Formats: sequence, structure tokens, C-alpha cells
Amino acid sequence: MISKIMRATMAMMFGFSLFAFAQAADPAAGAAAATPNAASATPAAAKITGTRVGTLNVEQAIFASNEGRRDVDALIKKFEPKQNELKGLADEIDSLKKQLSAQQDKLNDESRDKLVKSIEGKQKSFDRASQDAQEDFRNQQQEIASRILGKMAPLIQKYVGDNGYGLLIDSSQPWPQGPVIVAGPSIDITQAIVEAFNVQSGVPAPAAGTAPAKPAPKPATKPATAAPPKQ
Repeated sequence: MISKIMRATMAMMFGFSLFAFAQAADPAAGAAAATPNAASATPAAAKITGTRVGTLNVEQAIFASNEGRRDVDALIKKFEPKQNELKGLADEIDSLKKQLSAQQDKLNDESRDKLVKSIEGKQKSFDRASQDAQEDFRNQQQEIASRILGKMAPLIQKYVGDNGYGLLIDSSQPWPQGPVIVAGPSIDITQAIVEAFNVQSGVPAPAAGTAPAKPAPKPATKPATAAPPKQ
């Protein structure tokens, strides 16, 4: 599942998203762009004079890079205690629901109401904690993406200029959410950018067998729904 926050911050046209993230990564650069002088009056886009058309999956380039894989893997490990805590709470709720389902005919009204209130209270606590944890994860994941793209942007611009591209389109989102309906692999430069960025960053590849980082957290375990108590 692709992060909705990632999609919201990645603009449809690659040039805009690149500019926005570059500003976020370097506020001074953003201020300079807002008040250009004689030396910086010409935007970087004006230097792109090629005629080739290419696609770049910006999201994939970020999280498939060695740095992206390393940082998201560290983030996932950071959230493992919270994930385990949520799982423990979910298991507790499931146990109480099974108890209610199995014993509700034998419980008096007071005992049944007490058990129902206990389940409802724990369920609310679980829902709040799960939502907060996933929001926190996405925010920190977005910080990783913004930081890496801030470093990657100049490299992408240089690659585009050196290789004669006049138009580069972000293919992170599938059509119709994104602008690309169909694109063959011959015009996609994602892997080339990942490889070039790995060299530039100097971050070693993860250990063999390590899966590429995912741009979204695992959903927290949700307790199973039990049959409602008898009235």
C-alpha cells in the first residue's frame, strides 16, 4: 500500500515536485528562488534543452535506494515495540470477545455489561493507539523521503540535462491518479537514478536477502469482531 501522505506531497508533474522538495530540504535555496538575482534569474528548467521523454518513479527511486532501504528498515525496527504492544492489546480484546461469546448466556446482566464495557474501552484505546502509531510512522517516513529527495534532486536534474531529456514525468501513481497511461521500460530511468544515487551517497547495499524498503508501514493488528451480546 503506497503511503497517502507520499502521494499527496508528490505533485503530478515531476518538475513541480522536485522544486517543492528541494525547497523543503533547503530553505535558503527556496528563499533565493523567491528573490532571484542576476546570476540566478534563469531557472534550472531553462537549461533542459533535450527532446527525449522519460519517466521516473520518484517514490520507488527514493525507497529502492540504499539510503532509503536503510532508513526505512531502521524506522520499522524503531516501531517494533509499539507494534508488539498493539498486538498484545489486540490479543487481549480478542480473548475478551471470545469469553463474552462463549459465556454470555451464563452471565447475569451486571457481569455481561461489565465485560462489554471493558471490551469497548480497550477497543477505543486500541483504535486511538493504532491510529496515532500509523500517523507517526507516516510522518517520519515522509521526513525520510523529503530528505533523500532533497539530495537526489540535483542528480536527477544533471542526468536529465546530460542525457538529452526535454520532459520527465513522475510515474509514482498509476493512471488515472497519475499522468502516465502507458509507458514502456525503454523510457524509464528509475533504476539508472537509483544506481547513480547509490554511488553518490556512498551508503552500502543492505545485507543479501534484505527486501527493498516499503513506502508504507504494516497495518496494526486489528482485533476480530465478535458477535454482539444478547440484550
